[in-house]
Amino acid sequence: MISCPYNLCHYIMTKCDIHKLDEAPATQVVMTRDEGLQYYRIMQTIRRMELKADQLYKQKIIRGFCHLYDGQEACAVGIEAGINLTDHLITAYRAHGYTYTRGGTVKEIMSELTGRRGGIAKGKGGSMHMYTKNFYGGNGIVGAQVPLGAGVALACKYQGKNELSVSLYGDGAANQGQIFETYNMAALWKLPAIFICENNRYGMGTPVERSAASTDYYKRGDYIPGLRVDGMDVLCVREATKFAADHCRAGKGPILMELQTYRYHGHSMSDPGVSYRTREEIQEVRGKSDPISLLKDRILSNNMASVEELKEIDVSVRKEIEDAAQFATTDPEPPLEELCNHIFKNDPPMEVRSTNPWIKLKSVS
Repeated sequence: MISCPYNLCHYIMTKCDIHKLDEAPATQVVMTRDEGLQYYRIMQTIRRMELKADQLYKQKIIRGFCHLYDGQEACAVGIEAGINLTDHLITAYRAHGYTYTRGGTVKEIMSELTGRRGGIAKGKGGSMHMYTKNFYGGNGIVGAQVPLGAGVALACKYQGKNELSVSLYGDGAANQGQIFETYNMAALWKLPAIFICENNRYGMGTPVERSAASTDYYKRGDYIPGLRVDGMDVLCVREATKFAADHCRAGKGPILMELQTYRYHGHSMSDPGVSYRTREEIQEVRGKSDPISLLKDRILSNNMASVEELKEIDVSVRKEIEDAAQFATTDPEPPLEELCNHIFKNDPPMEVRSTNPWIKLKSVS
């Protein structure tokens, strides 16, 4: 930290590693009191939402696939602070946090997890398939969202609105061939695309050192510039994302970011997460690098807010989560007649074949 006059604090950040760049993101940055409290509330909301999802899953109220984001909150919040809501974002199946930062509500997300009508995808998508304006999921096929994100970037360039596309994938997906094909097209066409590898150190249960000959994911684009960022520090992620966004908006083409982060839960709820790493390792990360604790310490040590103010936020967040969970467990499930709705956006009603040719279902846009 440098100084903290009134409601404004100046910080010296960890320098990013760079690849094929002459400049790096700023290391001297500013955070206002309002920004700090906003980031804290959003990260706490994501954390509490994921812990509640864990609880509901263990009660068998949430079923099927469920991949939790706790530990990685600084990535979602930092990225969102560095771009605009008019920009576009697509990610893999660890998507609850991004659904929230992109404008979804806790109630909509929790209801989607429990498969209810009030869910953000009307109870038909579940954990891996949530969408909202300028947010394209939630995608279940490993790495497949990256070429889709490049397609969104092509649309951004074609429409000329100075928007960009952010495509997120994990270290486990980073070896997919389709990702390298996408790099090539994005570089050829100079697409306004930010490709972000959220490196949480394990692809399912495999450490990155065992699955990748090179763990310098930010250099994987070869001819595309790259940044390696502390993904546990929301301000580092914010500044790096701003830098990457400026690069794209200046017409310089795509850029890669590697966010070094960590997930506290296993790969999914079916993975206890301690067969390939120790409980001590998880506790060490929680103790030394937790993104919420780091931000909280920064706020308190610079007198940007009091302990009581942060506790008030915590209480408010807990109530919001509990209210959403109550709704998500009492809201009705969608009826069978809605199963085929929303296949197309603005088409007249149509018939859709069911599980055999003799049963027809109706689809309404």
